[in-house]
Amino acid sequence: GRRQWKGVLGVNIGKNFDTPNASAADDYVLGLRGAWEWADYVTVNLSSPNTKGLRDLQQDDACRALLRTLQREQKALAQRHGRHVPVFIKISPDLEPAHLRSLARIFVEEKLEGVIATNTTLSRRHTEGLRHSGEAGGLSGAPLTERATALISDLARELDGALPIIGAGGIMDGHDAVEKLRAGAVLVQLYSGLIYRGPALVRECVEACAAAVREEKL
Repeated sequence: GRRQWKGVLGVNIGKNFDTPNASAADDYVLGLRGAWEWADYVTVNLSSPNTKGLRDLQQDDACRALLRTLQREQKALAQRHGRHVPVFIKISPDLEPAHLRSLARIFVEEKLEGVIATNTTLSRRHTEGLRHSGEAGGLSGAPLTERATALISDLARELDGALPIIGAGGIMDGHDAVEKLRAGAVLVQLYSGLIYRGPALVRECVEACAAAVREEKL
């Protein structure tokens, strides 16, 4: 049965590490089916740098095809279960401007319900020379803050209010959360900040965002 918790639960789905991209849609459909009963929204992760080749699914044709497949399944699941669950796509902070522009156009044309910006980065800016800076994988936390916020700003300009943006990436204090709203996000997500700041970060961000919304009409 449905969960009893009253909060908002987003479920992130992605393809298996060893699933070829040609079969990726099958994994995402299975993930969507499994999450449907429990999720308030589902995040389609196309941007984790830790899964080989996953970001290739952000290419225009691949992204459009996957989105259409998932929307067909979304419609079927909504009819079967009697409830609609929105689907968002989570994008990389490392997208080039032209690529971001084309993806934004696809998201609007295909009537995507929202975008989560951003995932972790392959960039090592701000960490050069540090002990573990050469390790493989996505980098999160404070080194990502500026890059993620800049991409949110660019994405918001391209979408022009057509879709909501959930801002993520390097939110380490209340100020960072507010900057995501100023850039164009309507909600924010935390991850790395919780490791370094603990649950108190949530209250700090809520209070800072509430004040900014009240005072700046964000």
